[in-house]
Amino acid sequence: MTDSDPARGRGFGWRLRLGMLLPSSNPVAEPEIARILPDGVSLHTTRLKLAGSTRDDLLGMTKGVEDATSLLTDAGVDRIVFNCTAVSTFDAAMGEVLRRRMEAVAARPATSTADAIVAALKALGGRRIALITPYIDAVVEREVAFLQHLGLDVVRSTGMGLAEGKAMSAVEPGQWYRQAMDEAGSGADLYFLSCTAIRVFDVIVDLERDLGAPVLTSNQAMTWWCLREAGLQDRIPALGRLFS
Repeated sequence: MTDSDPARGRGFGWRLRLGMLLPSSNPVAEPEIARILPDGVSLHTTRLKLAGSTRDDLLGMTKGVEDATSLLTDAGVDRIVFNCTAVSTFDAAMGEVLRRRMEAVAARPATSTADAIVAALKALGGRRIALITPYIDAVVEREVAFLQHLGLDVVRSTGMGLAEGKAMSAVEPGQWYRQAMDEAGSGADLYFLSCTAIRVFDVIVDLERDLGAPVLTSNQAMTWWCLREAGLQDRIPALGRLFS
């Protein structure tokens, strides 16, 4: 990742510049990810309109992918991620479709939250999943179908019925801890707290200790996958087993 940009030598993404397409109503992903990134990795974000959870809302977010990707390439990013779980897991093909659209414009590696989730599930080895989300029922059902398409057994799935990012972000981390602990008797061997707009980084380690099983979250998986795909092997203990 060499270029002629003099800012590289002053610490602004000298190891990796990560470009992120984010739902417009998500106030969590940027600060949550930025505070945990290793030295030399910078985050650069462009938003796409998404402030609801209907089918039209979710698919509508994909309409501006090419223009948003072009804006991120102007910032000299090295990799681009479409970071929305509900959209990228809308169906089994969505992640690949989004990746191809971004790479066609950017001429550099791209990925989606769905890609990261698939890779993280393989790395952690869980087969029986407890899915814990803030979503409305229709979104939960589509995500269950996505996981089942991967050959996984979703032993429990829950949603809070929340439809947009600001409401999702208002749920305290402690509530997510309790939601996951309520599934301790479900027979799950992996607990997935799904959504890029929920504040869960601070409870991953506690949950893994108390549940005795790996914990996956959307922003954790995305961060891990982008770093590893770029060849960066940093360990981030606060993000649990996936980073160990």
